[in-house]
Amino acid sequence: MAALNLRTMDVDALLSLRAQIDQQLAQRRTHLEKELSRLGAMSAKASRASAANGRVHPLKGAKVPPKYRNPDNPSETWAGRGAQPRWLTAALKGGKKLADFLIDKSATGERRKRRAVKRRK
Repeated sequence: MAALNLRTMDVDALLSLRAQIDQQLAQRRTHLEKELSRLGAMSAKASRASAANGRVHPLKGAKVPPKYRNPDNPSETWAGRGAQPRWLTAALKGGKKLADFLIDKSATGERRKRRAVKRRK
C-alpha cells in the first residue's frame, strides 16, 4: 500500500478518505460484534452443559448451620468454614479449646427433625 501524504491532499480528498475509514471501521466493528456474540452463545451453552453434566455440586452455595458460638456475644457464630472469626482466634490463643464453643447439637438436631416432619406434611 502506498503511503499517503495528507499534507498535500485537498479538503475534498481528505473528507473522502475519512468517509472510507469510517466505513471500514464500521464494517470491522460489526464483524467483531458478531464474533463476540457467537462466542458468548457458545460459552453459555458450555456452562449450561457443564452444569447439566453434574459438574457443579448441588450443595454449592448452601448455607451451613453454625457449629460454634461466642459465649460472650451469642449473636456471633461460625459454621466451621472459611477463616476463623477474630473472637474465636483470640479465645484459642487465650488457652481455650475449640470444643468449648460447640453449639449444643442435640437441640439443633431436634429442630431439624421437627422441620423435616413439617416438610413431609
